[in-house]
Order: sequence, then structure tokens, then C-alpha cells
Amino acid sequence: MSGLLKISSTGPLSLLAIIVLVALLIVLIPLVLLGLAGAAFSRLGFSWIGAVAVICAMLLGSVVDIPLRTVRRTAEDAGTGTPAVFDAFTGEPVRDERERAIISLNLGGAVIPGAVSAYLLVQMHHAIGQPVYVQAAVALLIVAVITRILTTVNPAGGVRAPLLVPAGSALLCGVILTGGTGPAAAVVAFVAGTMGTLAGAGLFHIPSLRTTGTPSLSIGGAGMTGTVLLCGILAALIA
Repeated sequence: MSGLLKISSTGPLSLLAIIVLVALLIVLIPLVLLGLAGAAFSRLGFSWIGAVAVICAMLLGSVVDIPLRTVRRTAEDAGTGTPAVFDAFTGEPVRDERERAIISLNLGGAVIPGAVSAYLLVQMHHAIGQPVYVQAAVALLIVAVITRILTTVNPAGGVRAPLLVPAGSALLCGVILTGGTGPAAAVVAFVAGTMGTLAGAGLFHIPSLRTTGTPSLSIGGAGMTGTVLLCGILAALIA
């Protein structure tokens, strides 16, 4: 009696087809996502090629950190709270002047979104004749405060910004402060989402570097890049 289960062997041609299919999926899925993101950005006034170029620049630039300054930290062993340096005579914990935290600016997550935000604000003013500087500033402050409250900082993982809340807050601010959807709301949401995340998750946490034991803070870098990019894409959808 033949068995209930049959296992068919895969020939070389079928195996090659599977490998090719997997390779195509690996290549095509990012391209499709990039195309969708580019289409969203093009609603802000960029050409499709220009929009894709901006997104690619943000993604590639996310690996580049530009050092700005260093700050002295308290002498604590990262993550344990145990003093790392003690006075040889008194046994009291003392400050280790060699312990410093590096503050840097991420090219793809901070510099490029900042340049795009400035461009969109000026473009909205001169090309469309509808200045939204005040609305953008108010929305930025709101998103920055919300992001500051929800951002977590620990010595091992660094700064971790929330992924969806800044984008959602920025969209609401854009719609409410400009009276509806459209280019003005999209620009306000883009500026508030990207710059508000950088302020709330990055700039507002600089003072805490002295006590958290975090060795570095990349404004717009790891822990923020995904949030910044998502804020930009979602904001473009309401243009």
C-alpha cells in the first residue's frame, strides 16, 4: 500500500526558480516601498525623481554622524549605577574626567529633513503665497513635548523615540491648525513631525546625558531615523 504522504524531490531547475523568486522579492519589495514613499513625497511639490532622491539621501545619510561636541558625564558605570572611579584615600566616588558623552548630528535623520523642512516652508510662502510659519512653530512645540515625554533613554539601547505617536500628533496639528487637509496642512505636519521628533527625542535629552550613562547621542540617528522618515511620509499623504 502506498504511503499517505508523498515527498517530491526538487530538481535543479525548480530550485533555481525558487532562488530567483526569492531574490526578486528581496529586490522588488524595497523598490515598491521606495516607489510608494516617493509618490507620497511628490505630493509636497517634488518631482517623483526628486522625492525618491530625497528619501534615498535620508536612508543613505542615516549612517553618517557629524560630531558636534562632547559633554562630561558623572562617574557611573553605564547601566549599573555603580561608581566607576573612587578616591584612593577616602573611598568616595569621584568624577572621572575621561568619561564623556558624544553629541552628534545625523546627516540623513536630521540635516536633510531640516533642509527639506526649511525648503517647504519657504516654498509655501513664496510659491503658494500662504505662510504657515506660526502654525508650524506651534505644532513643532506640541510634537516635541509629546515626543519628549514618550521617549525612553537607557545606557544600553540609547535613545528610543516612539514610532507612531509623533506622526499622528503632527498630522492632527497640521489639520487642526490650518483648518483642513491640503498642502499647508502637509507642510505643517512634515515640519512638526520631523523637527518635533528631533527636538523631543534629541535636543531635550542632551542635559540627561550627564547622568544616564549613555555614551553618545546622535540627533536624528539610531532610534529616531525611522520615526522621522515615517513622519515625513505620512505628512505628505494629506497634501
